[in-house]
Amino acid sequence: MSSDQPNMRIEISIAEQRLCLLNAAGEVVLSFPVSTAANGPGERKESGCTPRGLHRIRAKIGAGAPVGTVFVGRRATGEIWTPELARQYPQRDWILTRILWLCGQQPGFNRLGQVDSMQRYIYIHGTPDDQPMGVPCSHGCVRMRNADLVVLFDRVEAGTEVDIIETGPAESVRA
Repeated sequence: MSSDQPNMRIEISIAEQRLCLLNAAGEVVLSFPVSTAANGPGERKESGCTPRGLHRIRAKIGAGAPVGTVFVGRRATGEIWTPELARQYPQRDWILTRILWLCGQQPGFNRLGQVDSMQRYIYIHGTPDDQPMGVPCSHGCVRMRNADLVVLFDRVEAGTEVDIIETGPAESVRA
């Protein structure tokens, strides 16, 4: 981690549809609305659910890419999202701007076998600005506004802890 941001961690509340970046003291540094899975929480492969529990950022993808860059298979396609492009490809699940690829840390719960978050390609990623935040409507990932994701991306490193919880933030976060 960068020396000016030691021990940062992310907490995502499915109930509140909110992502908080916390410092080592557990204080909220940044807070953003998000959109988790329309199918609710769950860890099983092909469930379309957002996995719960302790994760880490496995990889940061897209540093320096223009806002709205389209990713498929974690690779930039050379496209920039526009409403016209969306009309051309109405069935795409748009992964835009940056990707924080998550890896589960709890074997048998969100890691390995039929519940492996990394093998499910669970990301924190950008989404078109016309998509709602604060409402569960993703296919399993955690969607963010592109501008918010750029801010978060620049404040975290690979290895940063990400805890995805069903309830609201811990009492220490509410202060």
